[in-house]
Amino acid sequence: MWQITNNLNWDHLTKSFSWIRDMEGVPQDPIFHAEGDVAVHTRMVLEALQALPSFQALAEQAQHILLAAALLHDVEKRTCTLIQEDGRISSPRHAQKGEYTARQVLYQDIPAPFSVREEVAKLVRYHGLPLLLFEKSNPQQYLLQTSLEVDTQLLSILAQADVQGRICADQEELSYQIQCFDEYAREQTCFGEAYPFSSALSRFTYFQQTEGSPMYEPFDNTWSEVVLMAGLPGMGKDSYIRQHLPGLSVISLDNLRRKHKVTHRDQKGNGQLIQFALEEARTYLRRKEPFVWNATNLTRSTRKRLIDLFASYRARVRIVYVEVPFQQWQQQNLEREYAVPTRIVMKMLRRLDVPSVVEAHQVDYAIKA
Repeated sequence: MWQITNNLNWDHLTKSFSWIRDMEGVPQDPIFHAEGDVAVHTRMVLEALQALPSFQALAEQAQHILLAAALLHDVEKRTCTLIQEDGRISSPRHAQKGEYTARQVLYQDIPAPFSVREEVAKLVRYHGLPLLLFEKSNPQQYLLQTSLEVDTQLLSILAQADVQGRICADQEELSYQIQCFDEYAREQTCFGEAYPFSSALSRFTYFQQTEGSPMYEPFDNTWSEVVLMAGLPGMGKDSYIRQHLPGLSVISLDNLRRKHKVTHRDQKGNGQLIQFALEEARTYLRRKEPFVWNATNLTRSTRKRLIDLFASYRARVRIVYVEVPFQQWQQQNLEREYAVPTRIVMKMLRRLDVPSVVEAHQVDYAIKA
């Protein structure tokens, strides 16, 4: 049973975690948060969360996940808060940046099981969604994607605590918006569960389009598959390929860099290598020959460009994400023949997007506990 702390005493938490201390003195717009700074709000959210009957009815592990998410949900207001000339205060993108911080904290500082860590990180990322869903251009698609990445019932409970843990004039209206979110999620059969797509192809096709029906089952004209590796340097992607994907052709950006003596800092050289690798990939794709694209592929945007290319040739795409515990990762990277400097890999960790099932036909997580 994982938990972030055995002691929810606020003074103890403040002494234990610097990122909680960083919340102190971070201002909030008094129109929406008349209770005070981010630290005051976070403390009130924790108290409100534990008082909710819906929280109390949860299994112990789910309670610990929500408590961790509540602690971290506004952590990056410390870096994102802006005070406008008219005195209004906002914190744009704090939830997105907070996801990365939650992932790093629960990987490096307070090691959590992979599934627990990612649930907390995604709760932090989407904690405002129950209040904002119907402002999205495609609420249905956004909700279905979210349901595949995080438990929407836990998300609703966190949003309720977020609303009750503040002082504002529109608290009743905010609570009503959460109720609307819950009802819509139930209508879409994804409240507390992932939306049940009929097949991997149906799911992939739906998220590749801006408009479409999640119930549509396209004709399957795909062939074999392309494997897209993902993971930080030193995690063991090469070992995974040797062990699990023998016989497949491999396009490796690291090998190409070493072959052509191109450093990571050489932007022009790297650009040329990527074009060379893409043309090699097109050759395999035209021949309908399975292959592996081996690189870090740390961000969703990087992966999307490649997946769009592979899918345009009607290939099925499987992402394999590789991860080992923090200490082992550090050691493996240092022992590599071509080790990446620690400061560089730590910077890469801070911008890691763990692959989501919405990105490809299949996502495999090769996680060593």
